[in-house]
Amino acid sequence: MAMEPVHSTQAEGEAAKLRIYLLPNLLTAGNLFCGFLALTKIVEADIADPNFPSVIRHAIFFIILACVFDLLDGRVARFGGQDSPFGREFDSLADIISFGAAPAFLVHRVVLRDVFVDRPELGWFIASIYLICGAFRLARFNCLSAAGSAGGRDFLGFPIPAAAGTVASLTLFLLWWQDKEFAIGRWRYLLPVILVFLSFMMVSEVKYPSFKSLDWRAKRTFPKMVAIILGAAFLFIARKQILPVALPLIFTTYLVYGFIRPRLSRKLVHEIEEEEEEEEPTA
Repeated sequence: MAMEPVHSTQAEGEAAKLRIYLLPNLLTAGNLFCGFLALTKIVEADIADPNFPSVIRHAIFFIILACVFDLLDGRVARFGGQDSPFGREFDSLADIISFGAAPAFLVHRVVLRDVFVDRPELGWFIASIYLICGAFRLARFNCLSAAGSAGGRDFLGFPIPAAAGTVASLTLFLLWWQDKEFAIGRWRYLLPVILVFLSFMMVSEVKYPSFKSLDWRAKRTFPKMVAIILGAAFLFIARKQILPVALPLIFTTYLVYGFIRPRLSRKLVHEIEEEEEEEEPTA
């Protein structure tokens, strides 16, 4: 009687353990698709074309939208108890495109390509520093997660979606500033400097809060709910005037918070990073 190979049985057992949940991975696919669209827009953008700023804005929009998808997929997976190794790996593959390659291409197209006209390899090298450090950041996170050391309240190093959001929002701010007919001058040369700085921050030992302890299902008071709804409506209506300024402030604040966080009181850190759900009244 022929016996079934042992390795085949083991492979079937491993395949049975592989769980692929639809909704979280669908959101991750949205993240990856937005990263691909951003790269497409950046590659197609011609700096001699009068529509160049508009094309770059579309690319920035897709990078920011990818950040939204990345925020949602993890939340949906945790809410539904659907966190899985496959989802983690798929998320990292999507992140390296949307938050690694796309911002590096963006800064190269907007600034580095013009700075290093005679030595284009230097521009690509500077942009590649960000991409490589982002890949190291994701690989370290996956290794820590596999070892059970990355599921806590803190991120080790600046998260790559936040780094991409910082680069994209600052580029959006420079385009908005130029539309106001203010001279950018050499200010745009800060983008490559910030890109390199963020590269080292991603692989640094600085800890950043993940805000996983925030309970989005917690009850809010009526005035707080009204304020949230009105604030969201105001941002949507005045998005063209508000977002180019608000987004860089949000991402920069998060970047700086990692440095000042150890110097803040534990009570203040608790109020910023956590929100306890109100206890239900007992009968």
